[in-house]
Amino acid sequence: MRDKQRDGSILLFDGVCNFCNGIVNFLIRQDKKGRISFGSLQSDAGQGLISEFLPVQDFESLVYIKKGLIYQRSTAALEIARDLGGLWSVAYILVVIPKPLRDGLYSWIAKNRYRWFGKKDHCMIPTPDIRKRFID
Repeated sequence: MRDKQRDGSILLFDGVCNFCNGIVNFLIRQDKKGRISFGSLQSDAGQGLISEFLPVQDFESLVYIKKGLIYQRSTAALEIARDLGGLWSVAYILVVIPKPLRDGLYSWIAKNRYRWFGKKDHCMIPTPDIRKRFID
C-alpha cells in the first residue's frame, strides 16, 4: 500500500454505493495516466489506511490521500478535479466557497445517495485490466 501511495494518489470510496462506483468508473476513464489508485472504505486495505490516517471511520466521505495529506468531502472532490487536469481542474475554483457551505452540500448528497442511486450488496469487482489500480 505504501508504494502505491508514494507513486500516486489513493481514493477511498464507499464500495457499495452506486453513485460512488459511478464516480470511480468515471475517474478510471478520465485519469488516462493512472495516477489515482482506488480502494473501498469497507476493504481491509481501506480500513488500514483509515486507521492510519483518520481518527474516525466515516463512510459518508470520500477520502483522498495525496503525498501523505488527507482530503475529505468537498475538498477531496475538488483536489481530484484539480489532479485530473484539463478542463476538470477549472472546478477547483470552487474552493473559494466557504468549506462549511461546500461540505453542507456534500453531506446532503451523501446522506441521500442510497435513496437516489441505490446500493449494492457487495463492493464492485473490477475487471482484470483495471484491477491493478485498486489497492485491495
